[in-house]
Amino acid sequence: MFDSTLIGPWIRRFLLDHLVTERNLTRNTQVSYRDTMALLLPFVATKIGKPIDKLSIEDLSPNVVRLFLAHLEQERRCSIATRNQRLAPIHALARFIGDRSPEHVAWCTSIRAVPFKKAPKAALAYMEKSEMDTLLDTPDRGTVQGLRDYALLLFLYNTGARADETAHLTLADLNLGGASAVKILGKGGRTRFCPLWTLTVHVLRSITAGHAPQEAVFLNRLRRPITRFGIHALIKRCALKAAQNTPTLGAKAISPHTIRHTTAVHLLRAGVDLNTIRAWLGHVSLDTTNVYAEVDLEMKAKALAHCEIMTTVPKASWHQNQGLMAFLRGL
Repeated sequence: MFDSTLIGPWIRRFLLDHLVTERNLTRNTQVSYRDTMALLLPFVATKIGKPIDKLSIEDLSPNVVRLFLAHLEQERRCSIATRNQRLAPIHALARFIGDRSPEHVAWCTSIRAVPFKKAPKAALAYMEKSEMDTLLDTPDRGTVQGLRDYALLLFLYNTGARADETAHLTLADLNLGGASAVKILGKGGRTRFCPLWTLTVHVLRSITAGHAPQEAVFLNRLRRPITRFGIHALIKRCALKAAQNTPTLGAKAISPHTIRHTTAVHLLRAGVDLNTIRAWLGHVSLDTTNVYAEVDLEMKAKALAHCEIMTTVPKASWHQNQGLMAFLRGL
């Protein structure tokens, strides 16, 4: 039996039982919720002046939650999106406690009343074909590391995969035979298959020769599986170098997700329908994919050209057509 007034035992049940056993949330979501609690509890303990293991449920008041969110934005320099991402687990924890402890229903309601903050919608960043080609040409394919960098950039562009999906890719997920494709394990444990270009297959064969099926496809300098942080660093390094030849890249924040957006926009320009792009990228809803149809200025310009009103010579007014007027008077 645990002390139902202390928040520590509730958080333990929330993280170990509720998220894993009852909700069956993905490992990434579990880690995100855990990290939120790891940030929240020391902050609350400092504000209240209590040891962490002595904190009560009531110590986590709506005012303290608001101070924590302000701390994230002002001191930790987190974005509004990150602030809202940290608030979601706090809401979930409050609901978990309120559902199981009737005496804390009012507290639950007050915590869940702390609102998410509206964030300005950022413009979707993607690269033009020439910019993507410049980025792909950056690595020195004559070296082992350069070939690995090129293979990773090409794979991201080919598949539109996320950084985390790419980092966890193993050789067993690749089919480099006749119907070349890759099996990608995406968000929520959903699996999708993406076709691979002939060039992608050739490069992947080069960097995975002699690897066991369970080994990671992309390795770092220490011959260990690359992490999503390593992928971000690689792309940033290549983008800085590519910007020397293509200045427009210097004005864009290039990341794995930028390449993912680039893949989607280029597929759309090639005439691929939105539902196919949705499956290609692993989106659950078509609404998520529709954003690419809204941002592509090139396609908007082409659509506008089809509707353009051509300049013509104005016709004379019917008042000036004497023959017609005489005809009408004679009826």
